[in-house]
Amino acid sequence: MIEKRGIEAVLVAVDFGEPGFSESLEELRELASSAKAGVLAVVTGRRASPDSATYLGSGKLDEVAAILAETGANLVIFNHELSAAQQRNLENRLKCRVVDRTSLILDIFSQRAKSAEGKLQVELAQLEHLSTRLIRGWTHLERQKGGIGLRGPGETQLETDRRLIGKRVKLLKERLQKLKQQREVQRRSRARGHVTSVSIVGYTNAGKTTLFNALTRSNAYAANQLFATLDTTTRRMFVLGCGQVVLSDTVGFIRQLPHTLVASFCATLEETIHADLLLHVVDSSNPARHEQIIEVNRVLAEIGADTVPQILIYNKIDINARPAGMDRDEYGKISRIRLSAATGEGLDLVRQCLGELLSDAHEAELAAASF
Repeated sequence: MIEKRGIEAVLVAVDFGEPGFSESLEELRELASSAKAGVLAVVTGRRASPDSATYLGSGKLDEVAAILAETGANLVIFNHELSAAQQRNLENRLKCRVVDRTSLILDIFSQRAKSAEGKLQVELAQLEHLSTRLIRGWTHLERQKGGIGLRGPGETQLETDRRLIGKRVKLLKERLQKLKQQREVQRRSRARGHVTSVSIVGYTNAGKTTLFNALTRSNAYAANQLFATLDTTTRRMFVLGCGQVVLSDTVGFIRQLPHTLVASFCATLEETIHADLLLHVVDSSNPARHEQIIEVNRVLAEIGADTVPQILIYNKIDINARPAGMDRDEYGKISRIRLSAATGEGLDLVRQCLGELLSDAHEAELAAASF
């Protein structure tokens, strides 16, 4: 019996002199692992700008081809976004499948989505990504203008594909709109009951779901991998002296997060937009944590959640052996908490923080009502 080969990949990353190259390459390794691909080799190089035809120079392309022949890898993953033409040219030259970072992230999302809404959002993102590349498969027929018996078939097929994708995209958006309306009804119901909404946000694999489980005593799926959580999970938790709080666990962010994914996941991310408070979880053991904070805040601004108050939660202090604690700003308000969601050390500080903030908000409401 012949054993079926798994996915064996060669990673390719080009350094254009921008900061964060090594961290981005390490993320690509983790993304490949999350997509269940074995990494056989890594090819890096430096360029001033990408080659318009193949992204790489001819010498580096020959190096990749030689490594493919040597290792027997069946996939090449670029740590960049390739144009449709570059992808096609690379596959013709390397004689194997080539994917870029965007396609890799979309594939991981398709593997991980569990809820009906999550699957709809991933399919929408995939189709919108595909629609930008559709025309490239038919350029050999587009160039044949006016030839008898040559003009029709390619254009007809292309238009058919476009129409089918367009119809499916429209259907998916309609279904997601209905889910959005259901969420809006739920939010209005919570608002009438004066229930505070708190969303956990952060970079992927920062420990958001572990913190969510610890605070709500839930068992949502958590793993030491990128994008373990795709579907928003909401639970109620009790805060002493303030009552019930609705806590939501959300999808993690990553640098170069495809815009199609951000747009497609708007229905899910609306829990973040309409939250009263964000718990911004940071992996304190990661050397690139400051860059990750900036990236998360950039995405929050993109979806319109940058005005929501947030508390920084520096997680995983058990890894770098730091003590639990909290910091306050110049106004005496809690701005940062250090804890370990895995061991439970410092969790009481989050509850204290929520109690303090909710009490202040309640007092502000009473003061406003007295005028």
